[in-house]
Amino acid sequence: MAPAKHSVFPCFAALCFIMLCFRPALAQTQPVYACDVANNPGLKNFSFCDPSLGVQARVSDLVSKLTLPEKIGWLVNAAKGVSRLGIPNYEWWSEALHGVSYVGPGTQFSSLVPGATSFPQVILTAATFNESLFETIGKVVSTEARAMYNVGLAGLTFWSPNINIFRDPRWGRGQETPGEDPVLSSKYGAAYVRGLQQRDDGDKEGLKVAACCKHYTAYDVDNWKGIQRYTFNAVVTQQDMDDTFQPPFKSCVLDGNVASVMCSYNQVNGKPTCGDPDLLAGVIRGQWKLNGYIVSDCDSLNEMFYSQHYTKTPEETAALAVNSGLDLNCGSFLSKNAQTAVDRGLLNETTIDKAVSNNFATMMRLGFFDGNPSKQLYGNLGPKDVCTTANQNLAREVAREGIVLLKNLEGSLPLSSTAIKSLAVIGPNANATHTMLGNYEGTPCKYTSPLQGLTASVATVYQPGCSDTSCATAQVDAAKQVAAAADAVVLVMGSDQSIERESFDRLKITLPGQQQLLISEVAKVSKGPVILVIMSGGGMDVQFAKDDPKITSILWVGFPGEAGGAAIADVIFGDYNPSGRLPMTWYPESYADTVDMTDMHMRPNPTTGFPGRTYRFYKGETVFSFGDGLSYTTFNHKLVTAPKVVHVPLEEGHVCLSSKCKSIDAVEERCKNLGFNINLRVKNVGGMRGSHTVFLFSSPPQVHNAPQKQLLGFQKLHLEPQGEGVVRFDVDVCKHLSVVDENGSRKVALGEHVLHVGSFKHSLRVRV
Repeated sequence: MAPAKHSVFPCFAALCFIMLCFRPALAQTQPVYACDVANNPGLKNFSFCDPSLGVQARVSDLVSKLTLPEKIGWLVNAAKGVSRLGIPNYEWWSEALHGVSYVGPGTQFSSLVPGATSFPQVILTAATFNESLFETIGKVVSTEARAMYNVGLAGLTFWSPNINIFRDPRWGRGQETPGEDPVLSSKYGAAYVRGLQQRDDGDKEGLKVAACCKHYTAYDVDNWKGIQRYTFNAVVTQQDMDDTFQPPFKSCVLDGNVASVMCSYNQVNGKPTCGDPDLLAGVIRGQWKLNGYIVSDCDSLNEMFYSQHYTKTPEETAALAVNSGLDLNCGSFLSKNAQTAVDRGLLNETTIDKAVSNNFATMMRLGFFDGNPSKQLYGNLGPKDVCTTANQNLAREVAREGIVLLKNLEGSLPLSSTAIKSLAVIGPNANATHTMLGNYEGTPCKYTSPLQGLTASVATVYQPGCSDTSCATAQVDAAKQVAAAADAVVLVMGSDQSIERESFDRLKITLPGQQQLLISEVAKVSKGPVILVIMSGGGMDVQFAKDDPKITSILWVGFPGEAGGAAIADVIFGDYNPSGRLPMTWYPESYADTVDMTDMHMRPNPTTGFPGRTYRFYKGETVFSFGDGLSYTTFNHKLVTAPKVVHVPLEEGHVCLSSKCKSIDAVEERCKNLGFNINLRVKNVGGMRGSHTVFLFSSPPQVHNAPQKQLLGFQKLHLEPQGEGVVRFDVDVCKHLSVVDENGSRKVALGEHVLHVGSFKHSLRVRV
């Protein structure tokens, strides 16, 4: 999310973004809230200030008391207060992608709260495949957010998480997402939202903070070869829409009960998402029954008019957005044009009432209209609850649980801190601090760089090897000199926000500049283990390193957050057994050279040579695959129970009883109680404790251009050496063994499904 070129807000271009990081903030001591009856007793007479009433009754009372200009003042993120009713100004825009962020005007840091816990960037957190951990992080972030709100440094509405599918490895914002798989993204989004929103007192209507799932929908092109997200038209088939792009948003609303959905900049099939009544009122509000508000990405309405030229006048744009179901405009477009749209008969006040009612209902659920927050559930939170030792330890735990071991020749890792007398630490990210955070970051509690983490274990010699990550000219000789003299070498390479970020997609998926040269030359002269650490959001073509026997180990560490250096050292020296798995495919360089990033198709097309996308459809060679990840120990699997045949009952006279069908409709009546269990015994047969993710995949019958393989579920368990555990998957036939057909309808595919469970393949036949 970023304001566009017509915005009144600061841009997020590189220079502006850096300036935001260091903007001054004045310490405040009071949160912003309405209905301060203690200091204004007359407010007691207003029903909207009475917490004993239901949300809708309070909202109706409030809206009935507002003039049209006052209502319009609450259609934009910088909401204008109504002093006569005791309502202050409110800033809706705060961010909490992987910790409370300074991006967005609603949050700031000061001497009172100088920083917040900065967890790993989302792509690495997703690599933990630990659903309970996703929710735990959300709880910690919302606690720190509430603590900052109580001292006037944050709002209550946070526009996170980003649950777009990481469809193409070049996307600069892929780092913000849970990866390429709809099931993983769905589970991550719903769990993180629950962590942010759910209150500790069991009040299901109330909100701790309000989350927002973005960017709806089919949004994953920022700026590729001059093609901008502001004007990009994503041409998407109904099949791809319903089985790839929409599931995370559906889960966010239905399973996470998210308070908000943000529509994206782009068009989908020729219509701006923020002006498409089918996508907004039809799907989000109609089919999924969103209990909350729909917000535009920042200055989307500006772009709809000025860049896309979709409407003839600003008033038509304003009317189209609100009539389509938009409730809140990040930007000032509606505050400037909604009144004129009403005057010209394009927009009626009743529709505005619905929009502001959704906005006010969210604020009611947050307690904004319940008076002084110090008297409410979270009133005791404050600076002492931010950057606690426990929170910082959790950031370290998440990072090390997400780190993925991709290569480990002859058990070269873990290193022994007693056997290694000297360690050469080389690379442009070896002493990284801010780079470890990724984007949409806040000021962290503190940093532990990779160099600091490794130096805490053994004596190190540091040589950057490149002046920066672009590595235009590598200092090969200096790096080789320190490497040749060391017992082991750690090369910390990869990218940073100058390589991949919002508004900047990659053209190449190889390591930048002369990084490959530096790695290969250092490996040649090294006498001991050579560990390549890749810090990046997207995957890299490192086939050269995978094939080089002198490079003994490869670790991918994402952007690992404030404690990333400590986590890297924990894994390298065996204080932690790596258990992360890749949440995205790593393609060869040829993929980026031949595949058009703007082609939104997921499925391969033999006629054109289009190879398909993600592990579900791509059939070409990979450098590493979705789900790859090694451990320092070995886990064995034994299938305990799984059926071989499942029968789907059909009503009398169904066409498939008298003729051969490839699939049947997955309808609710047919699906009730139609399921089975798969039990798997897992044993740690090695000598080191460790965590292990068990995946359940299915290869369905190849009907309706079905995926060649798709994830049905995953579970993580921790086992001591020689320890055993049982993993159980509850399979719903109509949910898990179905595919989406060409028209977007869900069908149960009849025939043989191959279930991949751990190291087993199990055939299951679905019959009617």
